[in-house]
Amino acid sequence: MPELRKDPIVGRWVIISTERARRPSDFATEPVRATGGDCPFCSGNEAKTPPEILAGRPPGSGPNQPGWSYRVVSNMFPALRIEGELDPSGEGLFDRMNGVGAHEVVIEAPDHRATLATLSTDALADVLLAFRERLLDLRKDPRFEYALVFKNHGEAAGASLEHPHSQLIATPIIPVMVAEELAGSARYYAMKERCVWCDIVRQERREGRRRIVEANGFVALAPFAPRFPFETWILPVAHGAAYEDSGVDQLRGLAGLLGDFLRRMNRVLGDPPFNFMLHTAPLRETQLDSFHWHLEIIPKLTRVAGFEWGSGFFINSVPPEDAAEALRADAG
Repeated sequence: MPELRKDPIVGRWVIISTERARRPSDFATEPVRATGGDCPFCSGNEAKTPPEILAGRPPGSGPNQPGWSYRVVSNMFPALRIEGELDPSGEGLFDRMNGVGAHEVVIEAPDHRATLATLSTDALADVLLAFRERLLDLRKDPRFEYALVFKNHGEAAGASLEHPHSQLIATPIIPVMVAEELAGSARYYAMKERCVWCDIVRQERREGRRRIVEANGFVALAPFAPRFPFETWILPVAHGAAYEDSGVDQLRGLAGLLGDFLRRMNRVLGDPPFNFMLHTAPLRETQLDSFHWHLEIIPKLTRVAGFEWGSGFFINSVPPEDAAEALRADAG
């Protein structure tokens, strides 16, 4: 029989459609293939991007030329622009402000064919540390309230270029999905004086049914009420609200577990397109006892249709216990 499950943080209900239960092999995904060509992110094409904001370079390697291991540049077609003031105003009952923000691209490797799953642990750690450095820098700008790091891997997941890259957008308001998590976490903390995320980590580590892999102070788990098949959260075991306050060793530990998880996912699901989002504390509220930063990884295996858009319910054909078991069993 199908189940209705409630997410303990935001209160969102999902339908676990056990009568439609599917195995990993039932999801026909087109593997992500690197096509190359005249790619602006490839080594040697540095002049085709805006000047680098940050880069991993050996001593003696000058900016905006080959020799880098990763680069951070402004997006050529930004959703929000860094210049200007917000100038909020009203039009009757409607509110508006200028589209001020930051939109950056993190080019994760010089090799067009690389992926986060194929990078060495050290190279992946450098990318994670680049996220941290950009968040720390953007936190200094009083116009920005939030910065979201995200990745679209594969055309079906929204990527317009095959070259391995992720993005960061800083906004003058807190996004609604993050605001829902913050509010739900605060309600739970007000009732129990405990972090809901810490309680989830403790329970899943103890029971083990939805835990996928744990290492280096991090745990990857299938959430109790996942919106999508094989949705996975990666959380630090120790409480922390702001990703950018993580230490170097901590993020190197995350790199090891994240690479392990992505390789498991690729083996089980056939290198699927996926989206990756980093949910961290707002830039002005980094010391929250109620919030716990985490990564959300969602393989692009199904489509959101009319019922989901109209109701806010999500229908998931793979129970999270089954997803966790499949990913846990594939240790490589």
